[in-house]
Amino acid sequence: MAITAAQVKELREITGAGIMDCKKALTQTDGNMDEAVEVLRKAGAAKAEKKANRIAAEGLCLVATEGDTKAAVVEVNSETDFVAKNESFKAYVEKVAAQALKSDAADMDAFLAESWIDDASKTVKDSLVDMIAVISEKLSIRRFQKVEAKDGIVAAYTHGGGRISVLVEAATDVVNDEIKEAVRNVAMQVAALSPKYVKQDDIPQDYRDHEKEILLAQAIAENEALPENKRKPQQIIEKMLIGRLNKEFKEICLNDQVYVKAEDGKQTVSAYLAEVGKKNGASISIKQFVRFETGEGMEKKEENFAEEVMAQVKG
Repeated sequence: MAITAAQVKELREITGAGIMDCKKALTQTDGNMDEAVEVLRKAGAAKAEKKANRIAAEGLCLVATEGDTKAAVVEVNSETDFVAKNESFKAYVEKVAAQALKSDAADMDAFLAESWIDDASKTVKDSLVDMIAVISEKLSIRRFQKVEAKDGIVAAYTHGGGRISVLVEAATDVVNDEIKEAVRNVAMQVAALSPKYVKQDDIPQDYRDHEKEILLAQAIAENEALPENKRKPQQIIEKMLIGRLNKEFKEICLNDQVYVKAEDGKQTVSAYLAEVGKKNGASISIKQFVRFETGEGMEKKEENFAEEVMAQVKG
């Protein structure tokens, strides 16, 4: 099939790879964008999947808490950044978070069908319709999650006025201000470094296999690019691969990440919690975390503001 300039541009924006590399990958995969990204990753041509999860839609991610043991996080989307900064919209999202905190709904359909927290004669969906009428823009309640600690605490952190919100559940046999602060610091870590898992035992085997395949292809390509007398034997490549995998898995697991406030630049999150725990006679461990980022994984509608205004002027 014919590959368009727009496809090449999109793949280049996603991966940071060169124009010709992008065109070649798209040609090889008959224009399949996901497969083309994989081809570039294996070839080592993708500098970074900087747009693999496009942060595109506007809106807010906010939390509601009840004491130190209960919290909920929600994402409510809007079409424009103007609305996301609107105080009425923010107040509405705060109420949606409060609704989620009291909710027992297992999915979005059940959540939208619940009686609205401010008016039992209406559903959550009715409240959304009312808010759309006020804002005059399409809005949507995209997702929610509730966390309740059974043997510890839940810490919440919101960054950028609602661009990112995080909940962290920690098991602890002692609860005091220092331990609460430590768990909140970990929530800030999650917001900043976006880990995928708590610990390496949580990494699914299919993810391990996939990353091993990608890194092996990269290592082989790098080796073959060397002069023949400098190429490494297969067993050396495999040892190097183990090292690369271990490094990647440490970067995506919260416990193994370097703690962002570490004075020595080396202390891991798990070591930080162990230090705080020892100081307070407590055993602290992270059970789970939830990280919502506004528009995560959604396609952004590209808009030309000047054209939009002119279109409205012309009626």
